[in-house]
Amino acid sequence: MIIFNVSNYNPATFILVGMPGLEQAHVWIGIPFCTIYIVAIVGNCILLLIMVERSLHELMFFFLSVLAMTDLILSTACVPKTLSIFGFGAREIIFPGCLTQMFFHHYSFDLDSAILMTMAFDRYVAICSPLRYTTILTPKTIIKIFMGISFRSFCIVLPHVFLLTRLPFCRTRIIPHTYCEHIGVARLACADISVNIWYGFCVPIIMVISDVILIAVSYTLILCAVFRLPSREAHQKALGTCGSHVCVILIFYTPAFFSILAHCFGHNVSCTFHIMFANLYIVIPPALNPIVYGVKTKQIRDKVIDLFSTKGTE
Repeated sequence: MIIFNVSNYNPATFILVGMPGLEQAHVWIGIPFCTIYIVAIVGNCILLLIMVERSLHELMFFFLSVLAMTDLILSTACVPKTLSIFGFGAREIIFPGCLTQMFFHHYSFDLDSAILMTMAFDRYVAICSPLRYTTILTPKTIIKIFMGISFRSFCIVLPHVFLLTRLPFCRTRIIPHTYCEHIGVARLACADISVNIWYGFCVPIIMVISDVILIAVSYTLILCAVFRLPSREAHQKALGTCGSHVCVILIFYTPAFFSILAHCFGHNVSCTFHIMFANLYIVIPPALNPIVYGVKTKQIRDKVIDLFSTKGTE
């Protein structure tokens, strides 16, 4: 009869390998990761500073500020530890730290998806019902929507923590990854992890796919409304308001879905490829989102120019 002691259930530490097979190149891999992370931090902080401006207190800019904060959480939850592995070989992570990192990683990813879906609804109302925009999306309604999507993401992710803490860990403590994620940690357990696998894959994927479907429906209705507009100039103006959002949607979902599909069907794909894609979707979207909105949105572009011109004249 096997008896598990307390340390089996709550291991003191895990060992994060980084990128298996590329250990000798970790320092070189860390340089572009560090550069992209710095771009993400600076870009999103500038975006948040700009959103403080009273002239940008429109609803769209509120969503952008929330998206910027969520992107900062998404990248900061994982990238600093990844860089410590690449640069200093600091592979150990304590069990509570691993659970915390996993929670904020999954939570911010789900919340990002929900925010993009909400922004698509905002564009739909703005274009398809412009006269009723302020009556439909009142400040009270926006607060309810924000609280709702935050609570939804919290309820989806919190069971991950409890599903892991119930497992006995009596095998290896080595995680072949750069950060802690639910299924990767669960596979180290010496117990049945069927519930972890089903919940870890099915529930988040269903939520993300439902967000994507709602985004697609919103933009289908937007396109139908746009093509009914009388002039070409009206077409371009309406589509121009959606251009930056569509770019951000593609930037966010493309690496995420490639990673998910590789996990589900890419059984012959190397572990290094899996980990590379898993790292791309936590650094690329947070770095590119501020750039896309800065280039595509005139109000933000003007505020960035004013910000740096003011600094230069001081």
